Amino acid sequence: MRFRIILFALALVGGFVWLTSRSDWNFRRAVEPLERTGQIWSEPGIARTATFGPDEQNNIDIYRVANEATVNITSIVYRQDWFAQIYPEEGQGSGFLIDAAGRILTNSHVVQGRSPEIQVTLANKRSYKARLLGRDERADLALLKIDSKEPFPFLRLGDSDALQVGQKVIAIGNPFGLEGTLTTGVVSALGRTIPTRDGLRENMIQTDAAINPGNSGGPLLDSRGNVIGINTMIYGQGNIGIGFAMPVNRAKSMLEELQERGRVTRPFLGVSIIYVAGDLAEALELPAEGGLLLQEVQRGSPAAQAGLRGPQGVVRVGMYRIGVGGDLIVALDGRPVESRQSLEQAMNRKRADDPIEFTIYRDGRTQKITVKLGEIPENL
Repeated sequence: MRFRIILFALALVGGFVWLTSRSDWNFRRAVEPLERTGQIWSEPGIARTATFGPDEQNNIDIYRVANEATVNITSIVYRQDWFAQIYPEEGQGSGFLIDAAGRILTNSHVVQGRSPEIQVTLANKRSYKARLLGRDERADLALLKIDSKEPFPFLRLGDSDALQVGQKVIAIGNPFGLEGTLTTGVVSALGRTIPTRDGLRENMIQTDAAINPGNSGGPLLDSRGNVIGINTMIYGQGNIGIGFAMPVNRAKSMLEELQERGRVTRPFLGVSIIYVAGDLAEALELPAEGGLLLQEVQRGSPAAQAGLRGPQGVVRVGMYRIGVGGDLIVALDGRPVESRQSLEQAMNRKRADDPIEFTIYRDGRTQKITVKLGEIPENL
């Protein structure tokens, strides 16, 4: 019996020694190739022959071309503080070349201020002094010009009217001064109206492509590399997946007007209005659907020349005095009036000398009056 116990113990010890030596051999066999190569990590064998996917290659191809035509813009405006001391204020943004002659589209707010000193830097690090050719503050757009003996790389303008929600877009710019940054996303929504300190920004493109401070003025591109928007603003203080771009067709309109007139005009109507509807409209003996009630028609203005009628009297409603007896605007160019912003939206689609059709309620019936818009006086 004792002999059997000894044999069993010897077998256990022998098995343990054999297993540990086997494990050590396996470990050494696994480590040996790494020791021979002199590195402590492994690599996938197919990495050296891998190719890019179609979407990756599309991004790479577009970036190679578009980055060369995307520029960094620095503007300096000299301001005066409370102590009458002059100090420089620097702004920064992006832009992009639209022709070989050196014309650049960007946001108006990137080069805001009187007589700013504008410096443009290309992707090749060459810098140029730029001059301002014109701006459309309603659309937050500006056109700059730089000069060189050599032709510049440039981007082609696409068609923003053909955009579809869900299509791929690419944004290129200089967020936070980080030059040549590319982000991708999709068109999240179309036709957005965004209120700003300077008025309404209409028909904006919403995208989830990351747009941050410094991206302003840079191009928003489709999958063919055509510009379909100008990156304009973000929602909130930083990127949260909601950015907005001005449709490029709005920029085309500005470019056409600069070419025809040499400047960008602002249309002038010459009225003041309030929005009335529901109980208030009925109390004023107007249709409950309401509209824009004229409170003033400036003498000699396009509105006055076309025959729009201002208030004939005043009534008090609560703490407010309301002019009554004037025309109630119920539609603009055939579009029903829905809020006070309806007139501003209609005017944003117009230029000086354009006609605008008013559908008005007067003396118990509706009629149409067409007004030829003027150019807003410089002092307004």
